[in-house]
Amino acid sequence: MSLKKSGYLPRIADAKLKEYLEIFGAVSVEGPKWCGKTWTSLNFANSVNYIMDPSGGYSNRERARLDPALALEGLHPRLIDEWQEVPGIWDAVRFDIDKEHKTGKYILTGSVTPPRTDYSHSGTGRFAILRMRPMSLFESGDSKNIVSFSSLLCREPIEPFSADIDLKDLVDLTIRGGWPETLNIPVSSALRISTEYLRLITKNELFRSSDKKRNTAKLGKLLRALARNTATTVSLSTLTGDSDIYQTHSESEINLARQTTSEYLDDLKRIFVVEDIPGWSPLIRSKTRIRMAPKVIFADPSLAIAALGLSAQRLLDDLNTYGFMFENLCLRDISIYAENIDATVFHYRDNSNLEADAIVEMPDGEWSAFEIKLGEHQVESAAASLCRLRDKMIANGASPPACMCVITGGGFGRQRDDGVYVIPVNALKP
Repeated sequence: MSLKKSGYLPRIADAKLKEYLEIFGAVSVEGPKWCGKTWTSLNFANSVNYIMDPSGGYSNRERARLDPALALEGLHPRLIDEWQEVPGIWDAVRFDIDKEHKTGKYILTGSVTPPRTDYSHSGTGRFAILRMRPMSLFESGDSKNIVSFSSLLCREPIEPFSADIDLKDLVDLTIRGGWPETLNIPVSSALRISTEYLRLITKNELFRSSDKKRNTAKLGKLLRALARNTATTVSLSTLTGDSDIYQTHSESEINLARQTTSEYLDDLKRIFVVEDIPGWSPLIRSKTRIRMAPKVIFADPSLAIAALGLSAQRLLDDLNTYGFMFENLCLRDISIYAENIDATVFHYRDNSNLEADAIVEMPDGEWSAFEIKLGEHQVESAAASLCRLRDKMIANGASPPACMCVITGGGFGRQRDDGVYVIPVNALKP
């Protein structure tokens, strides 16, 4: 008895959720609000408990607070939506699975990571964690679906092809973002939605999910600083300094301390608004992986654009700024495709400034390197950089990359004589 919603668009996470339910007693689906977690989960559920249903004075939530086991009553798989509002539900699910060792009993969805102290057991062996993000271009129907991401990592040859897209259309896709509810509305309306999304986070959501007092103006300054530095290896000191530089007149007397920046950044990660792309080294025990500063990206580039108050025309007039938003879009899609094949996304930059925008590492250590460039004129230098990285890794005793690829903003896709793929982002599929 599927509870699938009419009009549901298939998601890449569907197959992974099905697989996890066949292996584990419960699956926790986590990600930013409004990215489609509940609708995806309903496809596999036979009953549902909406913890934040306001009817009866939030009776579902209040009953679960009195006895978390009451939230579990219903046909399996049982979906418990926004479980983090009653963290004891996690322990109740774990206890029920221990009593009866069956798979596919519960799906928990959450848009906040509760403090670990709010529940007792990690759920190891009972739970699987499935991360969801806003839609990739493939999922939203905006990719030409020519090249499989997984086939690239298997070194499969490709025939040259064209995946042209007008720059204005690409900018519009970035502004609209991958939110399921914005796919069929004007770009101007989608931008307003992203703006209000951030406004509600800064005024409501973050304060509900944190046990500390938060300053709305300071948080707004940090969001703008993060947006200015999206897809870069930015330090806390830089974010703190940029927060004070990039401020509205009404905020001129409000300053951020480095500790405040750190705490607010952690809060934004807990509600999945931003995430880290950690640094990579092929040597598992290398200190490089630990010490390399992470890249910080938004869950969706539309949020970075909204944080800066940018319009399509301003982005078209400032392609340098748009290049960072485009990289955020590509990293979102790469992360979705990589998650689907159990791979992890990193970035690389060493003390000689040799870098790769994304390193996709498989569980067995096999790795692939990606550079992200908006324009065709940047492909030559990007490919040369990838070849230098390959040669350096081999010289240091590492295995060669499975794939070297330049992701572009549309145009001509092919495999170069040096082995580097050139793939427009709007040509990719899982």
